Amino acid sequence: MTVPESDERLAERLATEAGAILLRLQADSGLDGKALGKAGDEQANAFLMQSLRAARPDDAILSEEEQNDTRRCAVSRAWIVDPLDGTREYGEGRTDWAVHVALAIDGVAVVGAVALPGLGLTLSSGAPVKLQPAGSPLRMLVSRTRPASEAVAVAREVGAELVPMGSAGAKAMAVVRGEADIYLHTGGQYEWDNCAPIAVAQAAGLHVSRADGSPLAYNCADPYLPDLLICRAELADRVLALVRALPAA
Repeated sequence: MTVPESDERLAERLATEAGAILLRLQADSGLDGKALGKAGDEQANAFLMQSLRAARPDDAILSEEEQNDTRRCAVSRAWIVDPLDGTREYGEGRTDWAVHVALAIDGVAVVGAVALPGLGLTLSSGAPVKLQPAGSPLRMLVSRTRPASEAVAVAREVGAELVPMGSAGAKAMAVVRGEADIYLHTGGQYEWDNCAPIAVAQAAGLHVSRADGSPLAYNCADPYLPDLLICRAELADRVLALVRALPAA
C-alpha cells in the first residue's frame, strides 16, 4: 500500500524541485537579468500550480504569479507560494533567492518549505533546525537595496551589525540557520513573501509576529502583509518595545 505524501513532505519536495528547474534555466537558457527572472517566475509557477492541483485538488492556492481569486478565502486549507522569491538576485546570478511553498490552515501558517537552490538547501517545518547560540555582536538582516529605517534604528539601539541580503526567504532562513539574529521588515510584503519562511522559523522555535507583536494572518482577501519580525525568542520583547517607541512615520 502506498503511504500518502504528507503536507510537510509535499511542500519540501515541490520547493526543491522548483528550485532545480530554476537552476537548470539559469545554467542553460542563455538568459540573464530581467529576462531570466521573468522566465524563472513563469516556469517555476507553472510547475508548482500543476503539481499542487494534482496532489491537493480540494485545496486553494495563492501564488504571486496568479490572479488573486478571493473565493479561496472560503477554503480552510490554502497553499501560498512564491515560485521565485528574489527575482533580481536570481537574474544577477546571486545565491540569496528562494522558492516558497506553504500551507495555511484557517489563516495560520502551519506547513512551510523554503528552498535555497543556490546553496543546495531546503529548510522545512517538517524537519526543524536546531538553533545555534546568538552571535556577538547581534546581527540584523536588512534589504541589500532598501534598508528600512526602522530596522536601522533598532539595530543601532541593540548594537547589532547590519547584514544586507536579497530575498525575504533568504533573510528569514539566515536567522533559522544561525547566520543572523533578527529580521525586522517594515517596507511592505505580501503573504507569499513570508508564509513559508514564517512556518519554518516558528517550527525552529523562533519568535514570529507582525512588527507590532500581533499574529500574522494568511489567506486574507487582500494578501498585502507589510511587516514582520523573526528573531530569537529572548530578543523579541526588547525589539518589539523599541519598534513601538519609534516615532510614527
